[in-house]
Amino acid sequence: MRLSESKIKTKKRIEIEEESKGLAYLLRANFIEKLTSGVYNYLPFGLRVIRKIEKIVREEMERIGGQEILMAALHPKSLWEQTNRWEAFDALFKVQSRYGQWYGLGPTHEEVVTPLAKNFIFSYRDLPLYLYQIQTKFRDEPRPKGGLMRTKEFLMKDLYSFHTDEKDLDWYYEKVKKAYLKVYKRCGLKPIITEASGGTFSKFSHEFQVLTEKGEDTIFLCANCGFSRNKEIMEGKKCPVCGKKIESYSAAEVGNIFKLKDKYSRSLDLKYIDQNGEEKYVLMGCYGIGISRLLSVISEVLSDSKGLVFPEEIAPYHYIILPLYTGRRDTDKKITKFSEEIYQLLKDHQKEVVFDDRKNVSIGEKFNDVDLMGIFYRLVISEKTLSKKRIEVKKRNSPNLKYLSKNELINLKK
Repeated sequence: MRLSESKIKTKKRIEIEEESKGLAYLLRANFIEKLTSGVYNYLPFGLRVIRKIEKIVREEMERIGGQEILMAALHPKSLWEQTNRWEAFDALFKVQSRYGQWYGLGPTHEEVVTPLAKNFIFSYRDLPLYLYQIQTKFRDEPRPKGGLMRTKEFLMKDLYSFHTDEKDLDWYYEKVKKAYLKVYKRCGLKPIITEASGGTFSKFSHEFQVLTEKGEDTIFLCANCGFSRNKEIMEGKKCPVCGKKIESYSAAEVGNIFKLKDKYSRSLDLKYIDQNGEEKYVLMGCYGIGISRLLSVISEVLSDSKGLVFPEEIAPYHYIILPLYTGRRDTDKKITKFSEEIYQLLKDHQKEVVFDDRKNVSIGEKFNDVDLMGIFYRLVISEKTLSKKRIEVKKRNSPNLKYLSKNELINLKK
């Protein structure tokens, strides 16, 4: 991609309601654009990061047996009435068609996936079953805040598992925990597994919390044994595991997992025939990752004073070429020629590369844009590097410079 062909330019400054550097960088870099309170558009560079996060999530879900589906976002009122949530779920967007039917815009999909599973589950031989999707969700949040952390419309991965018994549910629940940690590690995060209320389902559920001052949750964490619990259910000031003092921290949730057990299978009549020919309710689990929220937390936690800092796997592009011109015509022609060679070489090797070929933009502005956008490797081609047929290489999260040949660049390891 050539930046001269992109009409979407970065901004020097923006005004935002909340002091969040991650949100400010996403807006300044034009990764996202605010449409209205709690609703955002995703622009080309931001969408590239989102798609890369989705790819990681898909790979890890499929490693644990997940099969991807895509469920309807428009839910019939009757299904939500069967689970008694049409009135009880405060954040449910409700819409009426011109013909009088009422629908809910899906904030979650238990009411849809459970009847769907009835098409495939009849006996114990059909279990376990693992279905997941990545889809836009809707919640009528009264006070959207934190940029993408709490919005009315958001992108989410939700996985639903179906089991014959609690032993199998427990086993898969722990398997999902490990898969989630792999997702977050690949995205550059180290979340804390935190006990939270299990609601009407079970004693505890688990959240994946990332420490940040901009987080809207408070968790209690034991420095001695690592135990963590959400403030909403924490009692006392000592760790319930080791008895040491426990401290409170601000954190942002990037995922949660629940053992639903038979709550929805009873409401929506999802049963199977066991090995003895007896009819039983299917047990369920649900597991969510907020994809757009994850982008927001990564941008907040991993950014620095200059802009966004992404791990290589989710950076919008891996390389950006910056020709450093001298103002001397013959020299600048050679710099352009060598820059074009490097650009084509990287494309030929299926590398994700941007060529900053913009005219009338100072090199200082170009350097600032690279740091703001979080592109992983900056490649500078100048009179100095040209004389040695080398490329100046700088990693976004490192102050060190390397001078590499074409072959060394192609074989560059992070």
